[in-house]
Amino acid sequence: MPVELNHTIVHSRDKRASAVFLARILGLGAPSAFGHFITVELDNGVSLDFDDAREIRPQHYAFLGDEESFDAIFARVKAAAIPYFADPGHRRQGEINTLDNGRGFYFSDPSGHNLEILTRSYGSAG
Repeated sequence: MPVELNHTIVHSRDKRASAVFLARILGLGAPSAFGHFITVELDNGVSLDFDDAREIRPQHYAFLGDEESFDAIFARVKAAAIPYFADPGHRRQGEINTLDNGRGFYFSDPSGHNLEILTRSYGSAG
């Protein structure tokens, strides 16, 4: 069997709020409880297991989707008036990028994690 990422823990100020936020923005199913975690299942079988933490060290989570998914996610981000940026340093606000002939943008979750949505993996344009 090939090695695949199965799950990772996401430290949050409020695990339920963060999980609900991510599931809503990405258009995924409602989060569920697994032990003391609140879990968001991604379409490729990987889960993000949210846990409360006193200290948050912001991490980067990138999500790859097709053009239709991107449009839907982007529409939800704009409808929620969530600031978005073309770059990971959050300097180009209100823009998306077109790296590798795709589209992408960054935004923050309620705990300060840097989330990214992209339609093409970096380096895939040749």
